[in-house]
Amino acid sequence: MIFPPHRQLRLAVVLFSCISLTACVVGPDYHAPPSVDTGSGWTQAAAGASAPADLVRWWSTLGDPELERLVDTALAQNLDIRQAAARIDEARALRDRAAGQQLPAVSAGASVNRRRQSENGPLPVGSIPGLDASQTIYDAGFDAAWEVDLFGANRRALEGASARLQATQAEAQGVRMRIAAEVARTWFEATGAGEELLTQQATVATLQQTLDLMRSRAALGDVSRADVDAAYERWAAANAMLPGIAARQRGAVLGLGVLLGAPPERELKLLDTAAPARVLPALPVGERADILRRRPDVLAAERRLAASTADIGVATAELFPKLSIGAGGGFQALSPGDWFDSSSTRYSILPLISWRLFDGGRVRAEIRVREAAQRQAALGYEQAVLAALGDAERTLGDYNASLDTLTRHQAALDASRRSFDHAEARFAAGDITRIELLAAQRLLHEAETANLRARTTAAVQMVALYKAIGGGWNLADTAFAAPGS
Repeated sequence: MIFPPHRQLRLAVVLFSCISLTACVVGPDYHAPPSVDTGSGWTQAAAGASAPADLVRWWSTLGDPELERLVDTALAQNLDIRQAAARIDEARALRDRAAGQQLPAVSAGASVNRRRQSENGPLPVGSIPGLDASQTIYDAGFDAAWEVDLFGANRRALEGASARLQATQAEAQGVRMRIAAEVARTWFEATGAGEELLTQQATVATLQQTLDLMRSRAALGDVSRADVDAAYERWAAANAMLPGIAARQRGAVLGLGVLLGAPPERELKLLDTAAPARVLPALPVGERADILRRRPDVLAAERRLAASTADIGVATAELFPKLSIGAGGGFQALSPGDWFDSSSTRYSILPLISWRLFDGGRVRAEIRVREAAQRQAALGYEQAVLAALGDAERTLGDYNASLDTLTRHQAALDASRRSFDHAEARFAAGDITRIELLAAQRLLHEAETANLRARTTAAVQMVALYKAIGGGWNLADTAFAAPGS
């Protein structure tokens, strides 16, 4: 039975749609990797380990408005974060391109072609009655091409592109978490250096008073020149530390400007800003296994494993036949008045089956390449899990140790304050000299400096722990979110 042209076209569309719907998908289906042994719990006591961790905007819980401003500005303007957003756009476009491979490619066009054929050419135009050597051909129509996804190569490619998009989004989330932590760490270092600078200046002032007294007593013969030189040595050593501390403070503030996506000098006004009293909490780190769902590096590694699994299917599909369909149609005429007449209709349908029968083993070698890449991705995921656990354990230990150190320095500072109070009382009673009182004051300033350094170290370790356990892991950001992403 011979069907009319429109029936043939309809039949072809139905036939190829059925083929597409019943086509199989080759290659392994992705399954979540087996759970990596995370141990039975933290290896050392973690205060609040079983409490729910409020980690989304952890810097907001520290009672420091300036820190909140800095972090929020960095999250909006930091160039690393903006680059991460651009990488997401790139990955999303690659996914959309892979999705487009499943649809036909259709083009349309129209032309008016004026041509003259040679009367002495292979076609004897001059000897054919009624055939003019000069002609104008009017043509309008469309062409379509479609490779039927018989064995799921395009679907596997879309799976892989979608997984890579998700991995890129997880990595971008990691960039945001890192920048938030870096801003907080740099701010703590800047304020810590500023407080240390004030204490060191007080120490130098005390030593200057001691030196002046020693010189006066030396002039009276009460002390030796060696005692004056010793006092001068202590003053000079303390005074020599001032430029380095000031440089650390300025360097940290300059670093804040860059982290905020601005010229380094933008935040120099912070050199004169005092940080509020800071309480360093015992963090509710949650269960040890909880960090795996909050760590972007672990999430990204799992998505890369999914993409590598899909790549095997893409390579495997090359072993099987390919079915391509070309179709075209339109109107062609020699007269503008007949251009869109039904008798000027033209069309063509061209199914094409191709099968690579011999390629020197290149396809099977490519499959082995993809399988090896998948094994690497699986090992990379396991490595990411273990690295995350190790990072969390290490930073928890460092933070606990820094809190213990701070507690001990605080005890030493309290003792030094009591000792200075006793010295003031004894000086008022005439039991000790001013030089002895200044010596007690110098020891108090040194204890204050040591305590400030311990507090800054603990604050920095706190930031590292927040980052290690996934602090800020589900920060909302419209730049990273899109429908169907």
